[in-house]
Amino acid sequence: MIVGTTSPDPGTGLDSGTSEAATEPATTDGSGSESDAGADMTPATGTDALSLALSERSALIELCLYALDRAKSPGVVERLAEGFDHVGVVSLRPDGERFDPALHEAAGTVPTDDPELDGLIAATETLGFVDRDRLLRPPVVLVHQLRAAP
Repeated sequence: MIVGTTSPDPGTGLDSGTSEAATEPATTDGSGSESDAGADMTPATGTDALSLALSERSALIELCLYALDRAKSPGVVERLAEGFDHVGVVSLRPDGERFDPALHEAAGTVPTDDPELDGLIAATETLGFVDRDRLLRPPVVLVHQLRAAP
């Protein structure tokens, strides 16, 4: 005898392991109308399942960002960064790029006497992250600002 298999029920032709809910008609609540007791048991459509999966993915990424911000161990930080890379989440460190308030969050300024540095990002205080083309968190940066002439 093979363990784990079922044989068809001679009366129905269905596997004896099949649940009754799947083989019996809907019940009524006494008023003659079908009850929706099994309504929650209907399988999700492809669109619903995709929406749920994307929502859960976003929640997990947010949780991992939270953990990354608080991680003290270099090994944990490295592992989270590898995981992000694997699923398409990229860190943003825009040092040297022109500051763009639509993409970056300014934490402060760094005075400079060089007019060519004015408006460029001097340093990134907190990494930003993008998930494919969607900005998850803008990088928090310090921006070079030209000193006023005396």
